Amino acid sequence: MTERKETLMRIIVFIVSGIILSVWKYLIVVFVLVNFVYTLFVGKRLKQIAELSEVWNTQWYDFQRYILFVSNKRPFPFADLKKNISKFQRK
Repeated sequence: MTERKETLMRIIVFIVSGIILSVWKYLIVVFVLVNFVYTLFVGKRLKQIAELSEVWNTQWYDFQRYILFVSNKRPFPFADLKKNISKFQRK
């Protein structure tokens, strides 16, 4: 694909992926609050919620790289859903 067509495609990707990731972000805020309260009272983090939040973080990172012309790899939903950039670490 030529650079001009790829640049025009970024408009579509920006709109579609941007809407999906923005809506998804509200769910992540709920996850953060749940994990915060749970950790405050129980004394340990919820690994599953942390891992779900990391999926969003990975998608957001890929989205930014694409929109800022750092990469030509398209983000979700135009490519496969990558699970993690980093691994969850329990301390």
